[in-house]
Amino acid sequence: MLIKNSDYKALLGGYCSDPHSLLGMHRLKPSRKSVSLNNEVKEWVIVRAFLPNAISCTVIKGGKGKQMKEFPLVPLHDGPIFESILDGENDFFPYQLKIEFSGGSVCQIYDPYAFSPTISDNSVHLFNEGKERFMHNNLGAHIKLINGIRGVSFAVWAPSAMRVSVVGNFNLWDGKRHMMRSIGCSGIWEIFIPDLVEGEIYKFEILGPDSKSFFKTDPYGQYFESPPHNASIVYRSDKYQWKDSKWLELRTEIDWKKSPISIYEMHLGSWKRSVRGDKGVLSYRQLAIDLVEYLNDMHYTHVEFMPLAEHPFDGSWGYQVTGFFAPTQRFGSPDDFKYLIDQLHQNGIGVILDWVPAHFPDDQFALARFDGTALYEHEDPKKGKHPDWGTLIFNYSRNEVKSFLLSNALFWFEHYHIDGLRVDAVASMLYLDYSRKEGEWTPNKFGGRENIDAIAFLKDLNRQVHEFYPDALMIAEESTSFEGVTSPLDLNGLGFDFKWNMGWMHDTLHYIKKDPIFRKHEHKYLTFGMLYQYRESFIQVFSHDEVVHGKSSMLMKMPGSTVSEKAHELRALYAFMWFWPGKKTLFMGSDFGQSKEWDHNQSLDWHLLEYKDHSGIQSLIRDLNFYYKGIPGIAYGDVDDRYFDWIACSDADSGVLVFIRWGENKQECCVVVAHFTPILRENYRVGVPFLGYYKEVLNTDSKIYGGSGFGNNGGIASEEIKWNDRAYSLLINLPPTSVSVLRHQLN
Repeated sequence: MLIKNSDYKALLGGYCSDPHSLLGMHRLKPSRKSVSLNNEVKEWVIVRAFLPNAISCTVIKGGKGKQMKEFPLVPLHDGPIFESILDGENDFFPYQLKIEFSGGSVCQIYDPYAFSPTISDNSVHLFNEGKERFMHNNLGAHIKLINGIRGVSFAVWAPSAMRVSVVGNFNLWDGKRHMMRSIGCSGIWEIFIPDLVEGEIYKFEILGPDSKSFFKTDPYGQYFESPPHNASIVYRSDKYQWKDSKWLELRTEIDWKKSPISIYEMHLGSWKRSVRGDKGVLSYRQLAIDLVEYLNDMHYTHVEFMPLAEHPFDGSWGYQVTGFFAPTQRFGSPDDFKYLIDQLHQNGIGVILDWVPAHFPDDQFALARFDGTALYEHEDPKKGKHPDWGTLIFNYSRNEVKSFLLSNALFWFEHYHIDGLRVDAVASMLYLDYSRKEGEWTPNKFGGRENIDAIAFLKDLNRQVHEFYPDALMIAEESTSFEGVTSPLDLNGLGFDFKWNMGWMHDTLHYIKKDPIFRKHEHKYLTFGMLYQYRESFIQVFSHDEVVHGKSSMLMKMPGSTVSEKAHELRALYAFMWFWPGKKTLFMGSDFGQSKEWDHNQSLDWHLLEYKDHSGIQSLIRDLNFYYKGIPGIAYGDVDDRYFDWIACSDADSGVLVFIRWGENKQECCVVVAHFTPILRENYRVGVPFLGYYKEVLNTDSKIYGGSGFGNNGGIASEEIKWNDRAYSLLINLPPTSVSVLRHQLN
């Protein structure tokens, strides 16, 4: 036996951390000199293989037009380890193993242990330094051609493991058959398995520091089986042929700060359902027809998908991710998802993906205690356990975790051509005491509550995304008054492009839900938002969070005893939002007045569009998007206070707010009159900046939206009567609970 007894036992026991140093082809210094004809000293060549259930093994040299030689290997102790010195061979050569198994079957394979590492030393170094931004192209499973031989390279980070193996149907899920090598002290384990193809399912079997083995899915896996199996699937990521080059070129020329952004937020599994298929959900390819048609009809500029990274539990809505690099298999393959994005892009619609770097679930098959230790999460529950969601918090101080998350963000841009990320739960990342009581959190090194490591990560995230994808949209879902969320990095900001305006959303809903009789006492909730509106670059939003968990739908939040009365209120609220500065996001179903709360297990109630109250709300949203995109300059001033002016903001008794949205050149403007009492006010005087005709481009009480039809006969000419500190004024009719928009007509 040429192998050391300790190494023999390590292979046999399945706890060898460097199987490549023992298995495969190696040089062996002879105990006696082997002298060639020219008196040179030669080393022997030895091949060793670990083959459970095999009864014989032969090394095959040559073939396919070359002279073939066979070298039988000898089983050691009649066990699964075979080895032999190859007589007459002194140099390495390509070879295959011809294996006969106890059942009588015979196969001929390339030896996985005959290949060098597939990851460069530089990538390993950068990964350990937290600076490798595209580690997803190294770790995980990748189809490769090495020395003319096609197969799959596997690599995974598990620094505390005693042994890591790839297991699957191809090796009978036996962790001793494809043990991986540990690459230095990097914590990375690697193996190349020849002849494996796309579609193979696999997991990693890990022997933890306590000598107990367990299975884990691939953290970098790009495709997964459905629960409860959850195995990773080998996927070839480079075969889809994209056709969205025109869109990708166009978006590089757009300044999104000054351009319309109207986002349709949606949950893919409950948008619309068919009578066929798994639970009736539409596939990615079906959505590429129905969804594209709907978004175009409604004039949305973007769609935002609630998290589509793989997740096991439907009720998490996708926010508890177990496969960060894989679009969920619920609706089709990764290529099917690419097709959906491709079709959206070809139709001029941008794609924003909800992304969850704040936490992950404690499912034992995924990231939790991945190598038997707290690897991706903090060991200390004061830092590593989320008290509200029961999830685990990423350890942002660990370089390899930063590489994982940064690579993941860039992955969706690189492989799926997305246009932006809406980063979920940023507030929970910024503060060490988020949702924690006194004594449940540990201050930072300066004694403060800020999570210094998470803040540094968010800055690096935005820096890297914008370096590689300058036209990307990075949006923060952040609900506190943390300073500088959308400020540039060189001004010590976090570097996001936009922030959800949660304060405006809550204040406005607080006001609108009040009985109109009492609204005069709450008037400040409508105006307060302007005090901070331009401190950040905001997106005004009514999201999915506002229509679940007993909060009721947007329609049912409105005061009123009938659906018609509620629809009247909701139309005014939406128009107020669309003409208030800031980009727009509205959750699906809210744009036609869904009556019941959103249920992730059911389709939206599309049948409600048979009724005018609901179809009228939808028509209004369609027109609001049309005007928002079509009136020059409205979107230009979304994040610039030079393009907004109050005309009247203190008439609480009348429930009236009047403001100007200036055009880009300030030669034209829209006067927005919001009225939130249920009475008709005739001959209400409003100051305006110019003399001339003001066309009534929008009236939420119009009959086409299901209103009563009160209005101003299409427009009004201003008079030379000073009012509201303006040189001119209009005498207008204010329909009950309505928003009227009057656009000054240039000569």
